Amino acid sequence: MIDTPHEPRIARVAAAMADPARSRMLAYLLSGEFASAGELARAGSVSAPTASGHLAKLLDAGLLASESRGRHRYFRLAGPEVAHALEALALVAERGTHDKAWEAPARQRLREARCCYGHLAGRLGVSLHETLQRIGGLSATNEGFELSEAGREWLQGMGMEPPPHSAGKRRYAYACLDWSERRDHLAGVLPEAIFQHWLECGWLRRGEGRAVELTPPGQQRLLPRLTSA
Repeated sequence: MIDTPHEPRIARVAAAMADPARSRMLAYLLSGEFASAGELARAGSVSAPTASGHLAKLLDAGLLASESRGRHRYFRLAGPEVAHALEALALVAERGTHDKAWEAPARQRLREARCCYGHLAGRLGVSLHETLQRIGGLSATNEGFELSEAGREWLQGMGMEPPPHSAGKRRYAYACLDWSERRDHLAGVLPEAIFQHWLECGWLRRGEGRAVELTPPGQQRLLPRLTSA
C-alpha cells in the first residue's frame, strides 16, 4: 500500500455522507440548530435503533457534535465547514438539473430565504452581500471582510450595533457560494448577528426546518434597503 500523507483524507468522510438516511440527517441540521435523535430518525426516515447507528458513524467521522441535556442527547453539525461542504456537494450533485430542481414550490420558499448554519442564505442572503458591496460596506481582509464605516452606518440605520471585529477562532465575514443562487452570500459572525437582528425586529421569521419567511413589516422596512431583493 502506498502511503500518501499529503493527500486529502476524504474517503472516510465521503463514506459517512454517502448513505441516503445519513445525508438526510445532515441536510436537516443545516440550519445550525440542535436536533434530538428522534427528530433525526424522522428526518432520515429510519427507526430509532437504525438512527442511533447512523448518528454514531457521523460522530465518528467528525461531521456531528453532540450535547447531553438531562436524559436526552442532541446533535448538530460539527461546524460551519461541514455546512459549507454539504452545500458544495449539493451544487455538484445538481449540475445540469439546477433550474428544474428549484422549480418545486417547497424549494421556491427555500430559495427566497433560508437559514444556513446561523446566517441568511437564498435570495435575501445574496442581496445582503451585494448591498453591502454596493455601498462600500465591506473591506477585504486576509480572512474575508471587515465592516467599513459605511457598512456600520447602514446597519445602525436599521437599529443594529454591529459586533466588534476581534481576533478569534471564528471568521468575521466571508463569501460563501449559495446553493440555490450560485452567487455568494455572507457567512460568519457578522451575518449571523444581522440575521438575528432582523428576526428580533420581526422582519423575518423562522419557518419549518431551514425555511425563513419575510414578514409584512420586513417587506416594508427591509426590502427597500436591499439591492436585488
